[in-house]
Amino acid sequence: MSFDQPPTRRPFTERTPRVVAARALTRRQGRDRAGRFLAEGSQAVREALSFGVVHELFVTAAASARHPELVELAEGSGVLVSEVSDRAADGLSETVTPQGIVAVCDLVDRPVGTVLAERPRLVAVLVGVSDPGNAGTVTRVADAAGAGAVLFAGDTVDPHNGKCVRASTGSVFHLPLARSRDVSGVLDSCRAAGLRLVAADGHARLDLDDALDSGVLAEPTAWVFGSEAHGLPADVLSQVDDSVRVPLHGKAESLNLATAAAVCLYAGARAQR
Repeated sequence: MSFDQPPTRRPFTERTPRVVAARALTRRQGRDRAGRFLAEGSQAVREALSFGVVHELFVTAAASARHPELVELAEGSGVLVSEVSDRAADGLSETVTPQGIVAVCDLVDRPVGTVLAERPRLVAVLVGVSDPGNAGTVTRVADAAGAGAVLFAGDTVDPHNGKCVRASTGSVFHLPLARSRDVSGVLDSCRAAGLRLVAADGHARLDLDDALDSGVLAEPTAWVFGSEAHGLPADVLSQVDDSVRVPLHGKAESLNLATAAAVCLYAGARAQR
């Protein structure tokens, strides 16, 4: 379906070709084919408009009345604003309670080499992370900690996945993102960019406190995080410079991925400052 047909005066329905084309962006194959994705909700739309990647804004009459400033911002930026029916908006939504406002955006990821050419000092690398909520939350944490990039390596969720975008609360538009299925290639690129590879591993002998005391984390660092269920595979751990565990001082058995990433990234940010 084409995104370049002129809009009609009446609200679009779920059968309108432009809506049908946008609905295909809820699937990874559709996003990769079109080179576009959906940003849903007022916060994500606001960030997308500020970042300048929006092609079209779909909005219901009720959402337009709730967020006139976003409609005005879109129109002032030359973005096509199309009113849609509630049912059409529901079809574009991946949430239980749709907000009635969805932006069609350009994909925001860039090649790994391009992202690392900026020589970031703190990077998060996600390897085999399948849960989009966790991946989006780590992206948000990386942004908050001042990281220079987030790299999605191997069989990791698409950063443009709707739940991932929502969990990032706009951070997918704030810092450089890259994705590659070649995990070794990503790690090699990080090392070539002057980054020390530090894996977050619950079974590591070195704990985070010792890593901070030794000064290891004061160097430019790429933190490598594994999947929620299995962590990092042995072949990945064999390629890093250090493996570090977050010490557990209480009775909790472990930390989830997003929490562990927050602790590690903020520790790295503190060490570098």
